[in-house]
Amino acid sequence: MTDTEDTKLDSPSPPRRVALYVTCLADLMRPSAAQASLELLQHAGCDVTVPTGQTCCGQPSYNSGDYSGAARIAQQVIEGFENFDYVVLPSGSCAGMMIEHYPALFEGEWRERALQFAGHVYELTTFLLEICDYHPPKQEHAKPVAYHDSCAGLRELAVRSQPRRLLERAGIEVQELSQPDVCCGFGGTFCAKMPAISGDMSDRKLKDIESTGCDTLLGGDLGCLFALAGRARRTGNDVHFRHVAEVLIGDDVTPPIAESEER
Repeated sequence: MTDTEDTKLDSPSPPRRVALYVTCLADLMRPSAAQASLELLQHAGCDVTVPTGQTCCGQPSYNSGDYSGAARIAQQVIEGFENFDYVVLPSGSCAGMMIEHYPALFEGEWRERALQFAGHVYELTTFLLEICDYHPPKQEHAKPVAYHDSCAGLRELAVRSQPRRLLERAGIEVQELSQPDVCCGFGGTFCAKMPAISGDMSDRKLKDIESTGCDTLLGGDLGCLFALAGRARRTGNDVHFRHVAEVLIGDDVTPPIAESEER
């Protein structure tokens, strides 16, 4: 073996080029979840870019039946992100939209581009565990937490064990809900169209959380967490809500969702 060949074999692999898709809810209402996601990816050895031209993933249009509008948004997302090695999102819902539904919006060349793009899209905890084999810093004296599996992440992307394994690696125990795979009642526009049913579903979820004895619920989708936190505040429930990325990165400064620093 020549010196040149030996040097080539010993050279470290280049870092993964990752585009972080922030999502609308993180951008507008919970930037700490996006910041935590960015830091986790960097700690995992990724070269992370946050493209400035990103907008909505198109899910609201798609779920409302505006497929042509959703397709226009999808084309914009694909064009802005397809040249990265990976696209990572702190949301199973938005990731599911890109992976499962973008290809269905198109035919021909754009369908092929959407399929190729979808193959590089990952929900955050799946990417950290399965692609990076990431080990978060151990957190001493961390209290047990409950965890909510969002419908889209669970059913479209099989996101269940990944966040739990990362939390376990961080030394954080998860106390399981009796019905962890039952909807929280948010469901996008469902909560606005059928508020009574949505509220009842949220109340049931809150009771399930209380039964664990934990005072904090984690999740990977801000829509679910916002809905539950809002319901909890309106009904006098004292459970706290955080995105799993915030806890994995050790963010103990940002107040829980729907709470002020003075609470």
